[in-house]
Amino acid sequence: MSHRIVHFEIPCNQPEKTIRFFEEAFDWKFQKFGEEDYWLAITGNDEGPGINGAVMRKRDPNQPIVNSIDVPDMDAAIRRVEGAGGLIVVPKMPIPTVGWLAYFKDPDGNIHGLYQNDPQAK
Repeated sequence: MSHRIVHFEIPCNQPEKTIRFFEEAFDWKFQKFGEEDYWLAITGNDEGPGINGAVMRKRDPNQPIVNSIDVPDMDAAIRRVEGAGGLIVVPKMPIPTVGWLAYFKDPDGNIHGLYQNDPQAK
């Protein structure tokens, strides 16, 4: 169980413009994921420290940048978050063939993601 941040999401109004910025400024590479306005970001090679993430079209004007934390058991992690004073704001949902995702607010109101790897997710 890592409980490490394993993914980030950058919501934006103009994803193509944001993608061009990160490509030009930092040499990040992008790959569209599915039919959604969602592009996976490869930020570097896997030999050094760091994580990859994504750029996505905003779904809400107040949508923040989110870091997702790796958990071995989504249901147990949700119970632990709630028990520690957090609030689930987007319930557990599948990312087909990838895993499970949920979002929560910490006691200060910051939003974070929970991610469980599960290729069987549907």
